[in-house]
Amino acid sequence: MTLSHILTPHIQKAVQALFDVTLEKVEFQVTRREFEGDITMVIFPLLKLIKSNPVELGSKIGQYLVDNTNEVVRFNVVSGFLNIVIDDTYYLNFFNTIKGDKQYGFRTPKEGDKAIMVEYSSPNTNKPLHLGHVRNNLLGFSVAEILRASGKKVYKTQIINDRGIHICKSMLAWQKFGQNQTPESTGLKGDKLVGNFYVTFDKEYKSQISELMEQGKTEEEAKKQAPIILEAQEMLRKWEAGDAEVVALWKKMNQWVYDGFAVTYKNLGVDFDKEYFESNTYLLGKDVVQIGLEKGVFYKKEDGSVWIDLTADGLDEKLVLRSDGTAVYMTQDIGTAIQRVKDFPDVGGMVYTVGNEQDYHFKVLFLILKKLGFDWAESLYHLSYGMVELPSGKMKSREGTVVDADDLMEEMTDTAQTISEELGKLDGYTDAEKQALYRVIGMGALKYFMLKVDPKKSMLFNPKESVDFAGNTGPFIQYTYARIQSILRKADFNLDETLTVTLHEKEKELLKQIELYPEVIQNAASHHSPALIANYTYDLVKEYNSFYQSVSILGEEDQNKKIFRVQLSEKVGAIIKSAFELLGIQVPERM
Repeated sequence: MTLSHILTPHIQKAVQALFDVTLEKVEFQVTRREFEGDITMVIFPLLKLIKSNPVELGSKIGQYLVDNTNEVVRFNVVSGFLNIVIDDTYYLNFFNTIKGDKQYGFRTPKEGDKAIMVEYSSPNTNKPLHLGHVRNNLLGFSVAEILRASGKKVYKTQIINDRGIHICKSMLAWQKFGQNQTPESTGLKGDKLVGNFYVTFDKEYKSQISELMEQGKTEEEAKKQAPIILEAQEMLRKWEAGDAEVVALWKKMNQWVYDGFAVTYKNLGVDFDKEYFESNTYLLGKDVVQIGLEKGVFYKKEDGSVWIDLTADGLDEKLVLRSDGTAVYMTQDIGTAIQRVKDFPDVGGMVYTVGNEQDYHFKVLFLILKKLGFDWAESLYHLSYGMVELPSGKMKSREGTVVDADDLMEEMTDTAQTISEELGKLDGYTDAEKQALYRVIGMGALKYFMLKVDPKKSMLFNPKESVDFAGNTGPFIQYTYARIQSILRKADFNLDETLTVTLHEKEKELLKQIELYPEVIQNAASHHSPALIANYTYDLVKEYNSFYQSVSILGEEDQNKKIFRVQLSEKVGAIIKSAFELLGIQVPERM
């Protein structure tokens, strides 16, 4: 139970006893550093209920708390704020309760609780994963881990876009220009090989458009009449008709891509419980349209197309079935959501990790599912995120100018190596240990830099800046963890003792930060924001480093104080490791 939970009923009793007023809610905030206190009650909301000046009101409540509670030892009032000083015993009791708890801050699911399905990644099979996918994967994976830590049962999933004209473009270019190249014959990862042919198609398409325009065609006409696009459209028709040769090529090239994706996912440290493929789901939802028509949720136009009118909800009219009976993306997403609940009957909500350009799509999707009467539709969430840009600008996959995810991860490892060698702190490491450490630091830098930013914000990713060993970065936090492990290796005494010591102000500040961890996990889960975990961890590490510089730890002469400070260090290390696991980041034992 947190300090605010403990104090709330005492303050409610005080207000009842002193003023005969029932107080529903108590507002707390962190005490400002320039004032003495461990937690601050905001007095201003009470002035609506009690006619008094804030200083007098705060003083009466403060004195009541000193007289009637064990936790409060003194107070001061500044304007409309009651700064409350808490007895050391409270913090020592709290610490002794949680110091051995390996799952501190985590909750387990309750029996009968509904599960949450988190969708992320969901790439196309015509190109390798790029920088935008990196942010998507890191966000989705981390949110899934945070939701699980908050006490939810979680399934991780993706839907792979493995069909359509863009897939046929890569297939056709391979047929025309590939000379039977394979991942094995070229030494390329399969997703990169297929991506190269997507770029090849685009170059040839542009060349044919230029030729046709020189012959007098308009640009629009040239785009429609270019022979290569007509061939790609024909290939798509053959695929949809089940042509054996086209389907065999589709399976072969898609498998190359899946094998390539698997390597990237492993290096990125993300995984999935269930994968869906658009080739299996693109017909889903058509039967739901008929049900929606019968319920009056949808309506049919004269040409036979089916729509939903959402103008009364502040949106527009949306097509759900074309006049020729073919589905649109919305139909497919409706069907896939319903299918997921059939596959996992305990799912009671879903999180879709998709860029903010799809905000409107998900508003419409969620509203349609609600109107169709699915109770779980109330618990759908679009984890909308902003674009990632590099100092050099935006990316374009058709032109082959994307930042490849594999290349980015390799660059991060190389950057970590360069900076680590400059710092010269790796004496005694074998080459294999150095390479493993560079990877842990590089990936930690990448993930932390991506996740410390609020998901909704667009961000500029600077690889070199992210591997700084000072400031709000992954390596800075990793270094503090390694420093703590060094202290623990040197501690040659029993750390299981329960001690009573007089707290140094830096120890007390650190304990207050530790106490926040469970609440931070719950807030990060409810806001679907790994940034809250990342920035909490940075604040914890800053507080620890301030403690480390202010007091002696292993050099402390008082044995009880020395043991307590090492215990405190050990707990901070455990929380860093725990929080970083929620972000998908490893921590090194030595740096």
